[in-house]
Amino acid sequence: MQQPTILSPDDARALVPELGRTLTPNVWVYRFRHPKQRWTLSIATHAEPGSDKLSLGGFRIAPKERTESQGFNPDREAIGLAMGMEEKVYWSRLIGVGGPLARRDMNRIVGGKCVLEPTDEARVGHPKDFALLDWAIDCFRSFERVAGVRITTGQDLGHGLMSDGVTQSLDYLSERFPGSVDADTSKPTAEGNFYVLEGMLRAFGVPLAEASVGLIGLGNIGMHVFERVTAAGAKVFAVESREERRAVVEGAGYRVWDASGKEELLRQPIDALVVNAAGGSLDTATVDRCIANERLRVICGSENLVMPHAADADRLRAARKSYCPTELGGIMGYLTAVEEYLAHLEGEPFDVHTLFAAAKRLEPAAYEAAARQIAEEYAVSFEEAVRLAARV
Repeated sequence: MQQPTILSPDDARALVPELGRTLTPNVWVYRFRHPKQRWTLSIATHAEPGSDKLSLGGFRIAPKERTESQGFNPDREAIGLAMGMEEKVYWSRLIGVGGPLARRDMNRIVGGKCVLEPTDEARVGHPKDFALLDWAIDCFRSFERVAGVRITTGQDLGHGLMSDGVTQSLDYLSERFPGSVDADTSKPTAEGNFYVLEGMLRAFGVPLAEASVGLIGLGNIGMHVFERVTAAGAKVFAVESREERRAVVEGAGYRVWDASGKEELLRQPIDALVVNAAGGSLDTATVDRCIANERLRVICGSENLVMPHAADADRLRAARKSYCPTELGGIMGYLTAVEEYLAHLEGEPFDVHTLFAAAKRLEPAAYEAAARQIAEEYAVSFEEAVRLAARV
């Protein structure tokens, strides 16, 4: 059985200094390296060793655009994503949103993340993909034995149809490791996006039927948001790298650009921007363009690692833009995964539609937070506004 190298919370804070400034600054990292292949799996968790807590966070097979980006490190990536997951747990606990089992067990749940750096021939759909997943499963089992923590992973980047042309990678994992759940978390996550957007726009007196919305990223989440907002009557502008997704949007009569068109999208007269790409969409140059767009008031979504420079959030607020952190906007995904996991543990049927109903709770929470920001002349951040509303 694979044995991990364990990084202490001090080690994790040295890798990611921002961790020390969070509400829960302790993260443990369990790093596995394949003895022969150049594969690294980093499991980051806020769960204390031996605590038997549920460590929630997707299993990410890091895509090439991430692994080839400057400074990529699977430990650092896992820590950053675990921080985002822990923030999701915090927000869901504060707002009181989730399925019935997750709400019951919320005190056992902490944020975590699994990041696997593969070689190209082992990516899903390539010749060594089964060997890669078998090794990852062995690592998951070793993690639970060594850490004394229960790992729960859901849908994330890098998964799909395997090299046999038949098997879905998430199905393969779930059949062999009980902590890997394969419910489609994208639709509940997108529902959460939709209700956050609707609530924030309501605070500005803009009904969706009269809104103009920019979408960055038309993956499974982004496409569901697209369908929801256009069905409500909103006008849409979008940016998406995949030609087949752009064709769907164009066919429906809306303007869409490839990845190079983000600047052009932000010149459009949009009321809101919803971000759901692979990461880094709200870089400083993009924030500059958001600030320059006088009509734009609402920025939200559920993209992971969306803002490389955290201080840019304060710049948006200073420009009187209401920015909902994507960790809050994306909480329905992890809530779907934990609900499925707990249902299976207890032999109960899992119904994803309970999460659709739970997502509606985000609309009044988002409305109250944005309305408080407006009333207080943006003296408070969106996060502070959520906390203040929860105390009322």
